[in-house]
Amino acid sequence: MSDEKPAKPSRQQVYTLLVQVGRKPGDDLPPKATGGALMCYASGVDEAEAVRETVAILKQADLAVLEVEGHGSLDEQKEAGVEIDPEEEALMMRALEENSVIVAQMTALYD
Repeated sequence: MSDEKPAKPSRQQVYTLLVQVGRKPGDDLPPKATGGALMCYASGVDEAEAVRETVAILKQADLAVLEVEGHGSLDEQKEAGVEIDPEEEALMMRALEENSVIVAQMTALYD
């Protein structure tokens, strides 16, 4: 008889987050930029956890997080009919598999 318990299915999901950042010394944004927008894919048991983890990681990277807008989980987006590019979905799956936050795109913002 084996002492191994069957593996529980993971409750982790991957969420798409749009993060707006302001300026902060050492943020590596272009000199004349007033801030930036980041498209992130983050894993979590719910969107709130994904947001908390993303904000923590971005603060460690010396970014001044101003606002986070959630766009739902991968499953929610597919159910809503959102077309997801295969490359984006691959990044989402990587975030899920690695239980991580992936910054897929960073755009500098100007006045």
